[in-house]
Amino acid sequence: MPAFIDSVADLDFTPHVPLQASPPDWRDHFVYFLLVDRYDNNDPATPAFSGGAAGAPPPPGAGQRFQGGNLKGITRRLDYIRGLGCTAIWLSPILKNRLDKIDSYHGYGIQDFLQVDPRFGTLDDLRELTREAHGRGMYVILDVVLNHAGDVWAYPGDFDYYYYQNRRFPFGFWRERDPAAGLQGDDGVWPRELQQPDAFKRRGQIRDWNDAEESRNGDFLSLKELDLPNPPVLDALIKAYKYWIAAADLDGFRIDTVKHMEDSATAIFCNAIREYAQRIGKHNFFLFGEIVADDEFIQRYIGRNARIEGTQERFPALDAALDFPLYFMLEEVIKGFVNPAALRARYDAFRDRYADHGAAGRYFVTFVDNHDQMSRPYRRFLHANPHWRQAALAIAYLLTSHGVPCIYYGTEQGFDGGGPHDSYVRECMFGGEWGAFGTTGRHFFNENHALYQAIRAVARVRRQETALRYGRLYFREISGNGVDFGHPLNGRCTLAYSRILDSEEVLVLLNLDDQPRADFITVDVHLSAPGRRMVEMLAGGGQPMVQERGGRACVQVELAGHAIAILKCGGVPL
Repeated sequence: MPAFIDSVADLDFTPHVPLQASPPDWRDHFVYFLLVDRYDNNDPATPAFSGGAAGAPPPPGAGQRFQGGNLKGITRRLDYIRGLGCTAIWLSPILKNRLDKIDSYHGYGIQDFLQVDPRFGTLDDLRELTREAHGRGMYVILDVVLNHAGDVWAYPGDFDYYYYQNRRFPFGFWRERDPAAGLQGDDGVWPRELQQPDAFKRRGQIRDWNDAEESRNGDFLSLKELDLPNPPVLDALIKAYKYWIAAADLDGFRIDTVKHMEDSATAIFCNAIREYAQRIGKHNFFLFGEIVADDEFIQRYIGRNARIEGTQERFPALDAALDFPLYFMLEEVIKGFVNPAALRARYDAFRDRYADHGAAGRYFVTFVDNHDQMSRPYRRFLHANPHWRQAALAIAYLLTSHGVPCIYYGTEQGFDGGGPHDSYVRECMFGGEWGAFGTTGRHFFNENHALYQAIRAVARVRRQETALRYGRLYFREISGNGVDFGHPLNGRCTLAYSRILDSEEVLVLLNLDDQPRADFITVDVHLSAPGRRMVEMLAGGGQPMVQERGGRACVQVELAGHAIAILKCGGVPL
């Protein structure tokens, strides 16, 4: 295999090793999302964080440049990730960005779609990572970018151009270290098929992100918008990403900025990748996308691939989308700030939107922390929040409700970043100049951390209980006196819901109050009948009896403040 690949015509789509088969259902898995540059730098000498600040706080701007995380460091920490209960890893983009761009640590400004960024490692390092992950029963998902390339060329005069009435601006020049030498490997854009001015839309930077046409055609800040409706452009990207599946035995793609791309281009890409993956034996290659929108808009891309009302138009069938509608409401619910009514209403709507609403979870990748903070301040769930158990409640909700659950690196260690820039939610796990809690040079891979252990315990129960992965979801009514039942009227409550699959009911209770509660919770009288005991499946739980009160089957459970309980009928009638 050549060290440098010039053209997609030179690619070999034959898998380099016998491939790892796809999982039958991605709901069986718990995804761990990490930023490669911020995760681990493979340095065994970095000491562990032991509390308090370690030296001077990071210098201003440190978080906006490369810190040194690499692929070997991730491979070194696979047992840590697997120990948390995660069985899939979502990597931020690893393809080569311009080497002179020290602020492209995130990887989304791609310069060469056929090469691993040398700051992250090599193709062999990526292969080692997927091989070691597969050996542990884990899968590897790569974040891919179709919408744009990096800042690989300039408008005339190297001035900033801004979107104006969909006007197409002149091409200026390729960014090159030595223009006299012509495009070399570190210049312009690669593969060669993209080295045409008309491979880019050239509409200038987006100013109005709420204007559909402008957000679809304009440049994403300094990143240059690719012209996906131009067939040779889309063909080159399809071939490039097919190559990465063959070269590194990848198991899925998370597709960036789907809302900014033409629907037809996204559909062609997804179908081409899906067909290729099926041909080589990966029959459930996972394709999920970033669509920052409400449920009605997201529905156009997922699920039944529904027609848009009043048209015959079909939109691309992604396997799933990041669950931004849940993200925008869950934090306030878990923290007790709002009544959970909006949460209940959303899942009630699933019964209308999906014929089999128990299967709705397959279409969403759920999360509470993320590297992007769309439409809200740059802060993690625990920012300025001393109640670490609330983060355990939030992740427990993801693990026991609809969806493919995803945790963002550092949440399990109580990371609490927040500030005026997105780098404040992109702290280093391994120390560096931008470590969490204002530290430098301290790593945060503590498997004994209370939050790590709490998440691990719920993930273990999820693996054991099929209903928590596939079951229908029903929110339960509660009562403080065993007589007056109803859904909670305020945020500080017991959030109770059942997952039901065939003849089994699993009851999940989250105490959103910091005070103890002993509520009665309704259950399904046919599946959890009065006279049976429900076994609490987390360590240290009791076995409350199912009672009959006012014609209802219910169970009373005592919960400490911010506690979690997962129960299932396990006893015989008395």
